[in-house]
Amino acid sequence: MMSRSYTNLLDLASGNFPAIGRTGKRLPRVMTVPGIVSELDDDQANSVSSDVQSSIVQDRIIIVANQLPVKAKRRPDNKGWCFSWDEDSLLLQLKDGLPEDMEVIYVGSLKVEVDSLEQDDVSQTLLERFKCVPAFLPPDILSKFYHGFCKMQLWPLFHYMLPFSADHGGRFDRSLWEAYVAANKIFSQRVTEVINPEDDYVWIHDYHLMVLPTFLRRRFNRLRMGFFLHSPFPSSEIYRTLPVREEILKALLNSDLIGFHTFDYARHFLSCCSRMLGLEYQSKRGYIGLEYYGRTVGIKIMPVGIHMGQVESVLSLPDKEWRVQELRQQFEGKTVLLGVDDMDIFKGINLKLLAMEQMLKLHPKWQGRAVLVQIANPARGRGRDLEEIQAEIDASCKRINEEFGQPVYEPVVFIDRPVSISERIAFYTIAECVVVTAVRDGMNLTPYEYIVSRQGTNQNESSSDSSVPKKSMLVVSEFIGCSPSLSGAIRVNPWNVEATAEAMNEALSMPEAEKQLRHEKHYRFVSTHDVAYWSRSFLHDMERTCKDHFRRRCWGIGLSFGFRVVALDPNFRKLSIDAIVSAYERAKNRAILLDYDGTVIPHTSINKTPSQEVISILNTLCSDPKNVVFIVSGRGRGNLGKWFSPCEKLGIAAEHGYFVRWSCDEDWETCGQSTDFGWIQIAEPVMKLYTEATDGSSIETKECALVWHHQDADPGFGSSQAKELLDHLESVLANEPVAVKSGQHIVEVKPQGVSKGLVAEKILASMTEKGRQADFVLCIGDDRSDEDMFEGMGALAREMLSSNPAVFACTVGQKPSKAKYYLDDTVDVITMLHSLAEASESSSQKLATQSPLLRNPSGRLLSSSD
Repeated sequence: MMSRSYTNLLDLASGNFPAIGRTGKRLPRVMTVPGIVSELDDDQANSVSSDVQSSIVQDRIIIVANQLPVKAKRRPDNKGWCFSWDEDSLLLQLKDGLPEDMEVIYVGSLKVEVDSLEQDDVSQTLLERFKCVPAFLPPDILSKFYHGFCKMQLWPLFHYMLPFSADHGGRFDRSLWEAYVAANKIFSQRVTEVINPEDDYVWIHDYHLMVLPTFLRRRFNRLRMGFFLHSPFPSSEIYRTLPVREEILKALLNSDLIGFHTFDYARHFLSCCSRMLGLEYQSKRGYIGLEYYGRTVGIKIMPVGIHMGQVESVLSLPDKEWRVQELRQQFEGKTVLLGVDDMDIFKGINLKLLAMEQMLKLHPKWQGRAVLVQIANPARGRGRDLEEIQAEIDASCKRINEEFGQPVYEPVVFIDRPVSISERIAFYTIAECVVVTAVRDGMNLTPYEYIVSRQGTNQNESSSDSSVPKKSMLVVSEFIGCSPSLSGAIRVNPWNVEATAEAMNEALSMPEAEKQLRHEKHYRFVSTHDVAYWSRSFLHDMERTCKDHFRRRCWGIGLSFGFRVVALDPNFRKLSIDAIVSAYERAKNRAILLDYDGTVIPHTSINKTPSQEVISILNTLCSDPKNVVFIVSGRGRGNLGKWFSPCEKLGIAAEHGYFVRWSCDEDWETCGQSTDFGWIQIAEPVMKLYTEATDGSSIETKECALVWHHQDADPGFGSSQAKELLDHLESVLANEPVAVKSGQHIVEVKPQGVSKGLVAEKILASMTEKGRQADFVLCIGDDRSDEDMFEGMGALAREMLSSNPAVFACTVGQKPSKAKYYLDDTVDVITMLHSLAEASESSSQKLATQSPLLRNPSGRLLSSSD
């Protein structure tokens, strides 16, 4: 029995719980290289992939979804099962876009319940005949997973329905979430049984399996994995109400590529990542990516299409013509509007009926002529809301037919039963207009099917039919995924019944020539952007996103849904204290350059004054005659000079190096190319303008720079304003001797020729001029301004350092950097500096022991200058 406590849920998420459900024999591993693959322990959390790709590579993709593209039914004698492909399944249709030689494995559940004694045989049959791997969910988990968390919590929330009351939307239930996690875990176990982690691609589909990427990434760090969401993704204001919002976001970010139907859905997801996880996205050469612990998570925007071959094959069936003729006789002399929707509270069927009623009232010419045929597919969910909407639809149909019906005329024909694709296409063929009034829908393919059906095929058509101009009209809700793709459709707000009624009238009354033009435009798009185009494009982007997987060093960190994989360049490694101390002890002349905020002191620290420990370490390092030690910071010289006044021999480079002081006894030098600060009179009013307009922003005035901060502003608005301010300042300061740069939550204006890289060059050049050419350089920093130091180290090593210098460019935190080393945090930095200080003290004591005459009467060690 699974515990409901959240503590145990963390164990469950990491795989540390007893196997749930099926406990029979495992499926055989499918291998692409010769040899024996040992069975994988279900509770193992480490990656099983190696640093080297297998020598024999066969392209293979594992497609994971809630349901397999297979139909199953009992044999007539009730002994065993009959299986067949589900030709209507999108998962089966997308194979058309994959390479012919690519093997496809499906993992998912069946729509029927299979007895536990039969599950092994069913699994073997499906794998051998269909290359399908069934995931059998225990009944209690299945009910809570699908009808509970998926349909009562995720589905309503993703369609903008908040649980304001227990009767509408369903309150969050921790046990349902645990069942969702458990079900995803079972799916991951089935994937693990057939996967070759270094050769296979994994493509996960839809909101039922949003935490599956974490389970798979936990086992296989370098797995090439994509996820596509077929439902809408809500705005951050809606999504943030979900109690497990961060767990799901972090799980999705363990994918390499995340796909959405529309830019709106992708934008909402990116906004959630920004507001809840502090992640910012970038667009590089048309591709959107999120940097996440050294991995770039791609964002794909591509609406799914229909299977052209399937629709055209139905259009070519012999019985299609008699079905069409039968419907034409039934609706002879009538203009047919058509609706095809699932019986669902979000499909807006009743709003469509009200619009039809309104059109008949406002435009009496359609009374007796216009007929709305509404096909309602069986409901996938259940609940009180659905029962209420069904009752409302029945009442509306009855009212409209009673008010406007005539002996041979029924304005609304409601078909509440399953309709085959051939019958559906026959209705498309005779309809003058298709009306979709969903209040929220992921990707409604009804308009696409309608357009292709109205185009028809050149086969099996009479010469007279083939010469007739094609036309199709669409009235579609602006809240459905295909709406942006159909520029010739009349888009409506379905909640505005009057406007929808007018749109329906306009669609029927439009001149024939314009109907034809709109149809041609739509058909060109739908026929070229079919389901094969969609899957081919997704696979191409997944290949591009994952191309560096086996070149980079990867390891997993974090517990539960905080788990993520850090991916770094092979040459980027953690700084070894033993290695740097060894190099430090061998060196004759050393340069040590330290950033301050985020390096010596944490960003989160409220008191920015250096601790006594830091002062002591710096004094010890400065007292070593072999060392030149500098604090290189963006802070002003006033604070830095006051804070480090106890460190008499410490060098300070303030404001990124505009002001430099070599020791406490020396004056500040100005290192900028210009001392003209007239540009401040231009830049400051512009910054004030943006500060007044951006709540939470502020201006920091330095002696030689102006900085606009927006870390406390709304993330989206602050980022937008920063881009606008950067453009504005670059424009007004184009002729001034300044540089305008953006950083993390800042926009900064400073004199040209000022950077930490130039400071490092100046310090090392000065040491060379004094005959103390450095053979050991340590520079540590944590932000973008420090990258200038790291970037220039290679060139400086060749030009200004000794023949074989020890150079340690080190960033704070595991992240992409031009530095070759990293330390985890400021604690690691202080520990490392303390080790260097101890080495200096040890060397000093050793020297004192060997040369006692070098001490003065006070006992102070004499330097060469003494």
